[in-house]
Amino acid sequence: MARPSPSPVRRRRGWRRLEAEVDLLVEPDDGFSPIINHIKRARRSIDTTIFRFDLPEVQRALEAAVTRGVQVRALIAHTNTGGEKRLRKLEMELLAAGVTLARSGDDLVRYHGKLLIVDRSALHVMAFNYTRLDTDKSRSFALSTRNRRLVQEALRLFEADMTRQSYAPGLKDLIVSPENARARLGDFIRGAKRQLLIYDPKITDPAMLRALIERARQGVEIRVLGKADKRAAGIQVEKLPRLRLHARAIVRDGERAFIGSQSLRKAELDERREVGLLVRDPKVVKRLAAMFESDWALTDHASPAGEAKATAGAAA
Repeated sequence: MARPSPSPVRRRRGWRRLEAEVDLLVEPDDGFSPIINHIKRARRSIDTTIFRFDLPEVQRALEAAVTRGVQVRALIAHTNTGGEKRLRKLEMELLAAGVTLARSGDDLVRYHGKLLIVDRSALHVMAFNYTRLDTDKSRSFALSTRNRRLVQEALRLFEADMTRQSYAPGLKDLIVSPENARARLGDFIRGAKRQLLIYDPKITDPAMLRALIERARQGVEIRVLGKADKRAAGIQVEKLPRLRLHARAIVRDGERAFIGSQSLRKAELDERREVGLLVRDPKVVKRLAAMFESDWALTDHASPAGEAKATAGAAA
């Protein structure tokens, strides 16, 4: 007899079905131990990008991997806001431990993508950084896959950025800014027929706003947890209650989903290195949609007062 699926708000201790095509990690519900455990189980190689970092357990796990003979490579951002001193200190500590390091180029405003590739066979694309704030106090997500083509494509991107070489996307479902994110996410939005559920800290890109407004005019239900430009007519927008929002995710028509590091903002589509995945796995899409509905149910819009306010606004 199959075990019932957990509630979308229940803490899950494990990350199930790593062998499956795709799996979903929800923060803070699932905890950070699944990521640590994947690092600890690495046998041959670990490749990761770092934008922000304050988790000593991750640093210890990376250093321990080197000790047991695992090749560990880290691509560390050349800059972030307010944390560069910590990054430079981390570089020295990881170098001393035997980690192979590279610093991202300065050709882009930010190198903000979050990748972890273990043993060249498992890819983790994260919306969160290696920080306590992101993993314990924020709504965020990660996707894991053993799809060979996706893993190899992510490795190709990682190698290009490690060596400061150009990268040309080879797969449609790996969403990389600035190379293909604008086109792929625009197409993804324009393909909606019934519903778009969106987590985004702030939607401001004019072209993406136009695409959303056009879908809303065609009768597509669009709800956003986060913020959107005031021009976003016909779109329901609510602030995520109780948790900080550090997620960029879209569920389309209950059938496909996007999770990544890029918001629908010009800088994150055109000027920064950002990475995401488009997925079709029914279990992942279902859980992500259930998480959105659970979070939405706590907003003012979902309350009787909020519904009355929305109705009055629509009538006006």
